[in-house]
Amino acid sequence: MLRSKTSAFFSLLLVFLSGALVGGVAYRLYNNSVVASTAGGKARPKMDPEERRKAIIEEMQKEVKLDDRQVGQLQQIYDNTREQFMQANQRWNAESKSLWDSQRDEIRRILRPDQIPLFETLTERHDAERRKKQQEHHKGPPEGPPPPSPGPGK
Repeated sequence: MLRSKTSAFFSLLLVFLSGALVGGVAYRLYNNSVVASTAGGKARPKMDPEERRKAIIEEMQKEVKLDDRQVGQLQQIYDNTREQFMQANQRWNAESKSLWDSQRDEIRRILRPDQIPLFETLTERHDAERRKKQQEHHKGPPEGPPPPSPGPGK
């Protein structure tokens, strides 16, 4: 009886240690591949757009074997696309601002006169927080919609 209890104990211990070992290896593999790549790990350093563009062009020259004429054409394509994105962003910002203004005007219409100053204070705080987040994210001036215009009576 004692021998079977000892055997069972060591069997359970072996299973537990095997699970811990497999779990540790799996965690390390997951952490090194998935988490590191999504958290800006060593595999892909953060580059500004110009550095990224230069790296992509160099990679395409090497991998796709572009000639000088094609590199010039590729750069023109990137220039055109950048301009289109900037125009789309400007349209989006204007439309977003209009929507924000409209929404806030509607909210002001349902508020009592004593609630409007409280609402304005709240929206000013939210706008400041949004601008701060944008500056931290973009490391520059905010690109999002400008703060909504004050409502009537301000």
